[in-house]
Amino acid sequence: MSKTALKDLNTIPVTERKSEGSGKTCLTKPPVDNANENIEECQKKKNCPALVSPHVNGNQAVPVDSVVEVGIVEIEYIESKNLNDVEDIDTCLKTLLVALDSKDWVLVCDTLNNVRRLSIFHKEAMLDILGSVITQIAKALKSPRSAVIKTAVMTSADIFSAYSDLIIDSLDPLLLQLLLKSSQDKRFVCEAAEKALISMTNWISPISLLPKLQPYLKHKHPRVRAKASMCFSRSVPQLGAEGIKTYGIDKLIQVAASQLSDQLPESREAARTLILELQNVYEKFHDLIPAAAVSKGLETETASEDPKTEAASEDPKTETASEDPKTETVSEDPKTETVTEDPKTETITEDPNTNTESWENFCQSNLSPLSAQAVLRVTSIAREGLVS
Repeated sequence: MSKTALKDLNTIPVTERKSEGSGKTCLTKPPVDNANENIEECQKKKNCPALVSPHVNGNQAVPVDSVVEVGIVEIEYIESKNLNDVEDIDTCLKTLLVALDSKDWVLVCDTLNNVRRLSIFHKEAMLDILGSVITQIAKALKSPRSAVIKTAVMTSADIFSAYSDLIIDSLDPLLLQLLLKSSQDKRFVCEAAEKALISMTNWISPISLLPKLQPYLKHKHPRVRAKASMCFSRSVPQLGAEGIKTYGIDKLIQVAASQLSDQLPESREAARTLILELQNVYEKFHDLIPAAAVSKGLETETASEDPKTEAASEDPKTETASEDPKTETVSEDPKTETVTEDPKTETITEDPNTNTESWENFCQSNLSPLSAQAVLRVTSIAREGLVS
């Protein structure tokens, strides 16, 4: 090769040279200055986290993960039975509210677990700040992070079991968030919220809880109505027969009838369960209370309508006849006993047709015609199922 050819080859730019072993163009690496400009532009326009300056390896910018290891935080969801006691109660109580209000979501999760520990092992120590703690738990339930939400839901369940009716005045914001979270699409949060609602119905007395639940039966969100209806249906049987009578069986049957026409099947099923429970309680009252009233009424009528009794009370000889053996034979008269043991009275109270007619009359007198018809259809189908 001539010297002129070599000279011409040296004057060719580097980017235009070709490798002898391949047919591809060999491009040079971009200068450092150009790399830094590209990085700054990326950070300004796209807020790109993958590249950082001034980390340079040769003439290329280096990704972050090759220089700094990014930490991944894992939150452990601890069951209540596996929680341990706090190490320092006083320090934990002093920093509790501040830590719950922190912007560090990992710290909030740890503090919520401390709330759970305090409610289990030292529930008296947290009584003074319980209202503020519940407010912070309700705030955590609104967090955009699912880990915080689930930990707050688990904390709510422990709060219900520890304090029961003591939190009734602070329950409203907590109840709304739990109903919402139990209605959302994230399954692991939804399941935890449903467990918390079950804990609520188990630990808070129904006489206090039912008035809190009733407004949510008319909530605009159909899933919230369904969850509230299920809680209502679970809570009513815990009243017992006497409690249902005290609360008002007529009010309860009206609530159940209104849920029969709800949009979601969960609400309608909960309403059917409640109606059958109310029918069962009503028929028990119809068997027991009226029978006792009838026996008392018969005794009252025989005492007021017997002319001999009135004459005896006005007869001056009655005072001297208290020790007369003949007076004792009057109270043992077999005719008096036969009045209270009249078989006709027993057949009236034990007639099953009377119970059915009484339940129908009760529904028709407390509900609109359409609602009464829907309720009676539910009970008649259930009765036919038992007979078959």
